Amino acid sequence: MEKAFCSFLLIVLLFLHYVMTSSAMTKTNITTDQLALLSLKSQIISDSSHFLDESWSPAISVCHWVGVTCDSRHQRVKSLNLSNMSLSIKIPHEFGNLSFLVSLDLGSNNFHGNLPQEMAHLCRLKFLDLSVNNFRGEIPSWFGFLHQLQVLNLRNNSFTGSIPSSFSNISTLDTLNLNFNSIEGQIPKVIGNLRELKLRGNNLIGSIPPSLSNASKLETLDISYNSLQRNIPEGIGNLHNMNWLAIQHNQLTGSIPFTIFNISRIEFISFTGNNLSGSLPNGLCNDLPILKGLYLSKNNLHGHMPTTMPNCSQLQLLGLTRNEFDGPIHSEIGRLSNLQLLHLGDNHFTGKFLSSELLQNFILLDSNSRDNFSY
Repeated sequence: MEKAFCSFLLIVLLFLHYVMTSSAMTKTNITTDQLALLSLKSQIISDSSHFLDESWSPAISVCHWVGVTCDSRHQRVKSLNLSNMSLSIKIPHEFGNLSFLVSLDLGSNNFHGNLPQEMAHLCRLKFLDLSVNNFRGEIPSWFGFLHQLQVLNLRNNSFTGSIPSSFSNISTLDTLNLNFNSIEGQIPKVIGNLRELKLRGNNLIGSIPPSLSNASKLETLDISYNSLQRNIPEGIGNLHNMNWLAIQHNQLTGSIPFTIFNISRIEFISFTGNNLSGSLPNGLCNDLPILKGLYLSKNNLHGHMPTTMPNCSQLQLLGLTRNEFDGPIHSEIGRLSNLQLLHLGDNHFTGKFLSSELLQNFILLDSNSRDNFSY
């Protein structure tokens, strides 16, 4: 009996020790998160909305602060959303102590300065949006240590340098948006198996890496407004999940791979403002059932307009201006009931133009004196 009582007493003592230790650890960890966020608050230069002034107080549990969400088990900060709060602020080094953080959204503020190295400790991070701020400096290579990261949005900042090759270490990365920065260098040969890759409006040079054709999950590719040269890789046409392909305003040469017009899921294609040559396949619209936008203006394309254009029944926008196209415009194109914008000017089209009753759905029609139409 005495032995059984001693065993019971030991179990009770061990349980009490566990509860007290867990409570102390939880309190310590909550304090760690609180100090990290108070350190962020102390960096504020401007908070015109006064959200943080009124809410972020040591007298209130950090889990009840504006923009903060805690996980139910550990009561640690798992999500921080300060987007669109008109904050002018720098990220402090202590920010890396938010070790349970899964989602961080600081978009559309005036955050500035470099990203602190300590953010590499946010190893649970899956979603990171720092878009539309004034961050500067090179894109840190330590992003490659965030092995659970799925979405990284750095668009509309002042990042410089090249795209870190360490992005290829993030096997979970699904979306990478670096639009409108000052990034230089070339597109890495290996950048991960992404679903969305957006590099628009930077200073990228070199060619489109053929290895990009191996990104089988890719649905959106936007590398417009850079200084990319050479040909469009033939393998781009093998990306069967692609629905948005934008490579306009670069310095690409050669012809458009016909395989691109076999991607049945594609909705938008734009190669405007390059030096592309060659003709379009006559069967261009045979395998594009949901194509809505086709922009090929400002190139050196020639030949006739494909007779299959009417098969692109969902087409809303067609831009072919400033090329060397010739021959007739098929009257059937006017029966595309969804077509709203038609840009054909500055070519060598001939013959009779579309009758007015076929153009009743159009918002904008463009032609000019290089086209020899009769009406």
